[in-house]
Amino acid sequence: MKILFVNNDGGGFADYIEITHGTTVQELFESKMRQAKPENYLIRVNCRPASRDQVLVEGDRVSMTPTKIEGAGLRFPLWHLAA
Repeated sequence: MKILFVNNDGGGFADYIEITHGTTVQELFESKMRQAKPENYLIRVNCRPASRDQVLVEGDRVSMTPTKIEGAGLRFPLWHLAA
C-alpha cells in the first residue's frame, strides 16, 4: 500500500512510499530513521500526533520532525564577544 512520508530531518523530503499492510508507526520509524530515537521526534499521521502502535492505512500522510537538533546548545549573549 502507498503512504506519503515526510522526513523533516535535515533537508527534509516528501515522497510516496510502499509499505506492507499492517505496518505500525514504530515499524516505519525504525525502518526510515535507523539510529534515531523516537523520543526526539514529533511523529504525526494525517497532521495528528501518533502512537507507536497505530497501524497505517492506505493514503496516510506521515511526518517525522525532530524536536532536538544535534549540536544545538545554549545561546550566549553577544556582549561576551565585544572586548
